Amino acid sequence: MFASLIADVLNIGYLIHNPWLLLVFAFQAWMFVDAVRRQEWIWAVFIFIGFGLSAVLYFFFVFRAAPAGTGGFELPGAQSRARIRQLQAKIHHLDNAYHHFQLGDVYFQRGKFAEAEKCYRASLEREPQDIDARAHLGQCLLRLNRPAEARPLLDAVCRENYRHDFGYSLMAYAETLTALHETEAALNIWRHVVETHSYPRAKVQLAEIYLAKNQAGPARVQLNDVLNDDVHAPAFQRRRDGVWVRRARTMLKKLPK
Repeated sequence: MFASLIADVLNIGYLIHNPWLLLVFAFQAWMFVDAVRRQEWIWAVFIFIGFGLSAVLYFFFVFRAAPAGTGGFELPGAQSRARIRQLQAKIHHLDNAYHHFQLGDVYFQRGKFAEAEKCYRASLEREPQDIDARAHLGQCLLRLNRPAEARPLLDAVCRENYRHDFGYSLMAYAETLTALHETEAALNIWRHVVETHSYPRAKVQLAEIYLAKNQAGPARVQLNDVLNDDVHAPAFQRRRDGVWVRRARTMLKKLPK
């Protein structure tokens, strides 16, 4: 059906009488390309052979379900617009630190980092020592390209609890150090993370540091681990880590044989 739609779009006469086909074709092509990028092969096949409906289903069940704007730097857990309204109502009535913090996490998941920062700061105004709010504010500032502000927050959190947020705070701290050109300190943290976790996010960035130091061998080990682990990962994890798997694959292709 998609192939038939392409043929119709290429038929100028048919297109003049049915201009809506351009919108259908553009939307279906967009979803098809996204499915291929995420390696959602079953969806890609159905979008290609289907007419519109498969693309619409993919949009709601896969495309919109993925965290927006975080580019592989997600916090644990996904949220919805309904959750935002619910938390805003609770804040209006109760105005406590926990609800501000939760709303910040929702905005972070949706890639709205400026809004998330406001929520985390509001939470810390009410509970200044809350480790989760400090950690997530640090991650938020990092995504806002303000690593110098993120550093003291994440440093304090990791000193207090090296395993906070299942290693996510430690990874954010390593990324902050990299952004501040403290490469050796970041290298040591990434090595620790990959010894205790199997996050592609950590392995790819460790490999990037190795390559910057002209150490292709250790870099190749980390990148191969990412691709080997991805084969056996569940679907939700493959969607979450897709950006890192694609980066690993691209980096491996550029390495000398």
